[in-house]
Amino acid sequence: MEHILSKLLSILVLACSTSFAADNASLEISTAHDSPGELQTRAQLQHLLGTYDLSAYYCTKKIVIEERAIPHSHPVLTLNTRHLNQDDELVSTFLHEQLHWYESANPEKVKAAEAELEKMYPQIPVGGQDGAYDRESGYLHLILCYLELQADRQVLGREKTARVFQFWEQDHYRWIYRTVIQDETKIGEIVERHGLADVWRHVSASFRGTAPPVGTNMVGGNCPGRSDHRTALDL
Repeated sequence: MEHILSKLLSILVLACSTSFAADNASLEISTAHDSPGELQTRAQLQHLLGTYDLSAYYCTKKIVIEERAIPHSHPVLTLNTRHLNQDDELVSTFLHEQLHWYESANPEKVKAAEAELEKMYPQIPVGGQDGAYDRESGYLHLILCYLELQADRQVLGREKTARVFQFWEQDHYRWIYRTVIQDETKIGEIVERHGLADVWRHVSASFRGTAPPVGTNMVGGNCPGRSDHRTALDL
């Protein structure tokens, strides 16, 4: 019996590894200028995608590394070379931008959640290092950074995630990241109430083909190829 269980476990691990590798193989990671920093960041990202199973969060399959770009999600997910020596921050940024595609696919749910957050936080910082570029983007990022927190914990673990969020709290969207940590339970209840919490389940199902793909730069029904002005300036 022990031999049979061991064999079944080996088969299960192999099946999961095969699915994981297939998901990664479907990603298209390119560089804008083939600069040394871009090539190193692409190799770093590919290594991290092989180290951590991020496939549950793949919402768009095209990624560009552009050295001087501000990271953004649309029209093509774009990362810069800032985190060459910060693996955890690069993972978190990658997840952040993928989650923007998920939000763009669920505009009515996001809008309803934003309305509740506006009542909870009638005055929020705008611009600078503390806020997003306008009020609406600020409420959107309260949702997104909450989802990022949950995704980071699932992928990196709680200890690494705590360090990453301490870094973000001193870096950009400072008020947003601090508020997500401080009011995690309250924000989580709103996200859950509006059906936005199970991103990894929905996106994973779409990516693996259980939902029909739409467009050319997306991975399925929960992630349509939709450009949104709110994400164009996203950090």
